[in-house]
Amino acid sequence: MDRLNELLQELGLSKVKLAKYLGVSRQMVYNYLVLDSLDKWPKEKKVLLLQLLNIKDGSDKSINNIVVDTEYLMEVEKRLNAAIKNSPANDSNLDFSSLTKENKTLLNDFIFLLKEKLEDEDSSEGTAVRYLYYLLQSMDNIPEVKYILGYMAKSNGFIKPDEYVFDEDRQFIFEGILYSALTLYNNGGASKSKLAESHRRFIAEIEQKNEEKLSRTQQLNTVKIQALRELGYNDITGDNASEVFEKIAEIQSRKV
Repeated sequence: MDRLNELLQELGLSKVKLAKYLGVSRQMVYNYLVLDSLDKWPKEKKVLLLQLLNIKDGSDKSINNIVVDTEYLMEVEKRLNAAIKNSPANDSNLDFSSLTKENKTLLNDFIFLLKEKLEDEDSSEGTAVRYLYYLLQSMDNIPEVKYILGYMAKSNGFIKPDEYVFDEDRQFIFEGILYSALTLYNNGGASKSKLAESHRRFIAEIEQKNEEKLSRTQQLNTVKIQALRELGYNDITGDNASEVFEKIAEIQSRKV
């Protein structure tokens, strides 16, 4: 299972897309991936995954022998997008029957608010929504995201200041640090010149992490992004897949 998780990471498959492909929730995908054996997956979900990855059987040997190159990456992407496009549970027909009445109301209010933000002529509103999407994607791996959201909900009076639904000690400490930082920021105790060196270290740390993460698959993903940008697309879909894959091959040939 360790190699399977590495393989999915190398392919750059998002949990959202994989969940759509398997016809389950994103949380269920996480539950599957922490199992110690692929044989413990529901049989139909295991078959779907093996078909996506073009694995004849689920043995460790078959999975370990997979080499992620441009051709394999494009094949998996093509199968994934074709399956999602033809799935009855696509984006325009999401099933919310598993949600509680309270969560359905919350989701409806959330979508309504997002729609208003995206309709705003101010492009920064749309950018803020996109950042919110990235924030939600990071929530599973970065617990502090939840602490930030809790702090904002408290400071704006939406919930009680003594409400702690996460790790209480860590949330308490984080809120104290965040309050001190924002107090300094709002009271003019911080300036761009004073924080220039700190911000430089922040950027340097991010750049270093990005360099460390750079791998063969990430280079392939960079080519994919370049292809999408050159063609004016935001993502690979069933309709544009062939065109995007041809562009990827062209970009690769330029570097030979």
